[in-house]
Amino acid sequence: MNLVTLQTKPSTNFQDNLNHLEELILQTPKDSFILAPELCLTGYAYGRIIEAGKFARTAIDKLTQLSKDRTISLTMTNKECEEYFNTFYIFHKGKILHKQSKIKLFAINDENKYFESGREEDIKLFDFDGLKVGVLICFELRFLDYWKKLQGADIILVPAMWGAKRKDNYETLCRALAVANQCFVIASDSADESCAKSSAIITPFGDVTIDDKKELISKVIDLKEIKLMRKYLDVGIK
Repeated sequence: MNLVTLQTKPSTNFQDNLNHLEELILQTPKDSFILAPELCLTGYAYGRIIEAGKFARTAIDKLTQLSKDRTISLTMTNKECEEYFNTFYIFHKGKILHKQSKIKLFAINDENKYFESGREEDIKLFDFDGLKVGVLICFELRFLDYWKKLQGADIILVPAMWGAKRKDNYETLCRALAVANQCFVIASDSADESCAKSSAIITPFGDVTIDDKKELISKVIDLKEIKLMRKYLDVGIK
């Protein structure tokens, strides 16, 4: 299985960001599982949140097409009724396979003033071609209760716009998440100047594939590593 994490820097032009995302996606082998950074198409763009919400419709149409032979995951500004959410989507085989909205909004950058929180019950494992997959969006990574909710995952996705000053925290927590849950972790952080980068693919043993100089990082993995690790060091995860 080919896992891909992206490390892009959003510009102020939403369409340019989507075009660049498409270029990167098309560089990956077919059947790749791709994770892009949190809000990679718009950034937070609080002053343009209405525009960002409308642009999500354009992006959904394009990503639905691109996902016919690849799996693509990211978060976008999503408007439901009159409220805005930071919502995670997985596109697979030309459909939206899963979506969940961020629960733990980051008050330090005023995220809670512009977005509504999602539902805690949406942090759960879901099925992807026989695999168990879970998602923690950025700040949610700091809450250990959520790690337990995803115990038994084969792959956990962590899209983020994680601050550069807390770079070590992001890398440490993502690696610990993989080791504690004995699963693969795909971490994707923004390359914006204020962000940590640190996009990585981490094995159940804690081995890390990372390169802050690249926009696209990939690794072919053997899913048997999950069962081998859980059998070798049995901590009760099935």
